[in-house]
Amino acid sequence: MIIDLNQTAERENYRSYAKKWLADHLPLHMRADTLDYRSPTLEESRQWESEMYKAGLAGMTWPKEYGGHGLSLKEHLAVNKEIGALLMPESVSSIGKELAGPIIMTVGTEEQKTNFLPAILNMDNYWCQGFSEPDAGSDLARLRTRAIPEGDHWRINGQKIWTSGAAKAHYCLLLTRTGTIADKHRGMLMFAVPMNTPGIRVVPIRSIDGKESFTEVFFDDVLVPDYARLGAPDEGWNAAVRVLSIERATNRMYRAWRFESELRFLVRACRSDSKLSKLLEDGYFQRRIGDVLGEIDGLKGLVERTVERLLQGAEIGALGSLTKLYWSECHQAFAGLAQSIIGQVTPTSSELAQRAKQEFTHAYLFSRAETIYAGTSEIQLDLIAQRILRLPRE
Repeated sequence: MIIDLNQTAERENYRSYAKKWLADHLPLHMRADTLDYRSPTLEESRQWESEMYKAGLAGMTWPKEYGGHGLSLKEHLAVNKEIGALLMPESVSSIGKELAGPIIMTVGTEEQKTNFLPAILNMDNYWCQGFSEPDAGSDLARLRTRAIPEGDHWRINGQKIWTSGAAKAHYCLLLTRTGTIADKHRGMLMFAVPMNTPGIRVVPIRSIDGKESFTEVFFDDVLVPDYARLGAPDEGWNAAVRVLSIERATNRMYRAWRFESELRFLVRACRSDSKLSKLLEDGYFQRRIGDVLGEIDGLKGLVERTVERLLQGAEIGALGSLTKLYWSECHQAFAGLAQSIIGQVTPTSSELAQRAKQEFTHAYLFSRAETIYAGTSEIQLDLIAQRILRLPRE
């Protein structure tokens, strides 16, 4: 049974409620800063996230009629601060919760909202995002995947790349083109495509950290019913822009608090080892740690200000690019600092230092992608220059 937070805690106490619930229920083996940590299975992650939802710690702002808790971003941020305070695994359903869900709520039919949204929150369905293409990258205006109408169906042909989680996904949030590439932003159409549809082929991509979370997805004469369409044929671009503004500004609001938790773990691991503890007394590392703390505080302020603006009814727009640029550059800098420290861990170092080496080696490798996915830093800088600073193109 889903817990009604209006009965378990008053709104101003949601953060306290979230803190206590997480402390009482988060399995020790899911905490990356403990010696008991092990990578959870997909089923373990599914069960954990389903429990979080039923406890009121997911779907905070979604309408009650679609399975959500009908609360505001204020409560959402309060809970995210406590989620960030613990080094728990990232969601295995972030695309569904953070991208597909908000888009369906915006342009989906009532039937689509009823069918998809509760299943996303209850972890019954996983989603992937079919946006990037080999010749398009961050420039969605160049995508080539075509959707051609055939009676009450659409025939889709094309290829997507860097599609996270496609191997486990039940649905793909797919952006297609109904015209030619010369149409640029016009004639784009978005679909909710079942991944078991004939003609879809998923090819894993092994990344630098040795994992295969990314994939290529091929669509060869894939027939999709018209009722899988999300919005009108010309709404695809606006819907995609909304997806990216959400992705860049409001998703994973816990990041700043998670970065702080990672820093605390790094310091604690160093203090557990006589050799590494001396690095904390070095002026160079003290200055770098101080810089990271300053950047984290700045990111916290930016996130909190974004929430205030949204609560006042403001649109995010290009400000999402500022948030995305800041957090990705901030975390990449921290990962570099962590790597320079844990690179000195040896087989004789403390057990906690060994655990930290595993964690931060992965974080360093993955951080290389953080300034690329959801739009490269170069794309964000261009958007900031044009739409916030209003700088001339020449």
